[in-house]
Amino acid sequence: MFGKRKTTTKKIPKKDPVCVDGVRPRPMFVDYKDLDLLGKLTNRHGKIVSRRKTGCAASSQHAVSRAIKRARFMALLPYEGN
Repeated sequence: MFGKRKTTTKKIPKKDPVCVDGVRPRPMFVDYKDLDLLGKLTNRHGKIVSRRKTGCAASSQHAVSRAIKRARFMALLPYEGN
């Protein structure tokens, strides 16, 4: 009559893409010219991907968003996707 209950799976915590070898750079700074990293943190429409999906900490997400906005202003990244 009733379906089987789903078993819960253990979530694996995501790693912060800004951290180098698990250590946060101090002061927190993301280079706006690092287009490989910034490209991973934007979706195909050009929007900044949320912390929940990327696994960034709050301080690194602020630095990432600041770097993406600078790269857009310098015409290194598009404001809109393709």
